[in-house]
Amino acid sequence: MATTTVAPPVVVHLRRAREVLLTSLAVLGALCLLLTAAGALTGASLVVFRTGSMSPTMPVGAVAVVRPVAAADVAPGDVVTVVRPGSPLPVTHRVVATAPRPGHPDGAVLTLRGDANGSADPLPYEVDEVRLVVLAVPHAGGWLEAVRTPRTMLLATVLAAAGVAWSSWPRRAPGGRRHRA
Repeated sequence: MATTTVAPPVVVHLRRAREVLLTSLAVLGALCLLLTAAGALTGASLVVFRTGSMSPTMPVGAVAVVRPVAAADVAPGDVVTVVRPGSPLPVTHRVVATAPRPGHPDGAVLTLRGDANGSADPLPYEVDEVRLVVLAVPHAGGWLEAVRTPRTMLLATVLAAAGVAWSSWPRRAPGGRRHRA
């Protein structure tokens, strides 16, 4: 007659925790790969709002998903990111007026204004391409900026490696022998 051994509750919980951890890491990794591929295929990127010029719609700390489009394809009401002449930082404001850009069939002369600003930007932007805001998430920028720091990246890497090592570490079989997970 064969005997069956029942694992103690602690062992069952540890096995379940390993499975949940490994599955969570796999899902997170797949999501990262999917988002990276989507960004590479569409040209989409993220913009973090550092000023309140687009409040309350997109307050300081909001994150926007932007994708490149021809400047001639935007219309008043669209929110776009453009390169600010003479500044390393771009500006993201709402289009209030457009005009054709002479000699540039895909270009436009855009008049922009931040939602919180009382008037339009002082000078129009002569551009051929803009990044159109397709989605904005308020207050996600602080989290995104924290994740991008070297300390957080190192911590996440160490935790992920420890989780994978723990989930695949050899365990003792009921008879005392070691076996792989």
